[in-house]
Amino acid sequence: MNLEQLIKACKKHNLKAQSQLYQMYKDDLFTLCLKYCKNKEEAQDNLQDAFIAIFSTIKSYKNSGSFEGWMKRITIHKAIDKYKKDSHLNIVINNDILEDNTLIETDTIDRIPLDQILKHIQDLPPRYRMVFNLYELDNYTHKDISKLLSISTNTSKSNLHRAKNILQTKIQQQSTNVSPKNLTSNGN
Repeated sequence: MNLEQLIKACKKHNLKAQSQLYQMYKDDLFTLCLKYCKNKEEAQDNLQDAFIAIFSTIKSYKNSGSFEGWMKRITIHKAIDKYKKDSHLNIVINNDILEDNTLIETDTIDRIPLDQILKHIQDLPPRYRMVFNLYELDNYTHKDISKLLSISTNTSKSNLHRAKNILQTKIQQQSTNVSPKNLTSNGN
């Protein structure tokens, strides 16, 4: 079945089609979940919640625009919903931090394995991780983020700045532990 046929079958609650659609997109959506969740278990839960929402609302998909983009939006919104539900933190508004001067050198990042960078992102406090991922990785504006997370745009900017500062510190600390000679193969 092609994608259009799969979608039509899923709209009719065809379990075989749902399983096939799940197999097609589970890896990409799980990777997306990892960006927003603090660990693999939470990402797996988010993936499951996202697919439940996808299958229960697939009739609303009108075959206009990217189906994958539609599923990604649902997945991100599920992560945001969980964040809002679990968030018992008061988000501090800091209007002084509006300009972002955080800079991590490319050669520093290039020396650190991608899974370690992802781990640093996952270790961010939830409110910083959400804003960082939405802004930097999924290209949302601060205005969009403020609506999604029910915060002000200044709080979004402040949280992004703080997330970048934390990441910069962790990456710089790790890069001092990773020397270029450690990256070459043994004996060469």
